[in-house]
Amino acid sequence: MGIAVRDVSKHVSSNINVTPMVDVMLVLLIIFMVITPMLQNKVSVDMAKVDNPTNMPDADKEDAIVVAITRDGGVFLGQNKVAVTELGGLVREKLSDKPGKTIYVRADARAQFRAVEDAIDAVRTAGVDDVGLLTQKREGPAPAGQ
Repeated sequence: MGIAVRDVSKHVSSNINVTPMVDVMLVLLIIFMVITPMLQNKVSVDMAKVDNPTNMPDADKEDAIVVAITRDGGVFLGQNKVAVTELGGLVREKLSDKPGKTIYVRADARAQFRAVEDAIDAVRTAGVDDVGLLTQKREGPAPAGQ
C-alpha cells in the first residue's frame, strides 16, 4: 500500500486580495459623506474675529441654548427660525427647568447692530442674566494700525 503525499505548499498563493477592503472603504466613505451634513446643528454665520477671545467651552455642549443672528437679520433659536417677538417666550420655556443658565449669541459680523440688540433684549426680558457673545479667534497677524 502506498502513501499519497500532497505537496500543497507549492500551490499556495500569498497575494492579498484588496478588492473587498476597497468595497468596504467606499461604503464607509459614502456613509460618512451622507451623515456629516446632518451632524451640523448650527446655523451658518460668519462670526466677528477678535485677537483675544474668551474661551466658552459650554457653548459647544449639547444642552447649550444658542441664539444665532444672520447677516440678513434672521433670528434662530438652535436651528429653528423664530421672530424676535417670540424669542423671549421660547427662551423662558427652555429655561423653565434650568434657571441661571447662560444663553449664547452667535451673530454674523455683518449683521445689523439693531437686530443683535433686539435679540439680546428679548433674551434679557425672558429673565436671563448671563448672555455670552461668541466670536472667533483671528488667524494670522493683526491688521495694520492695531
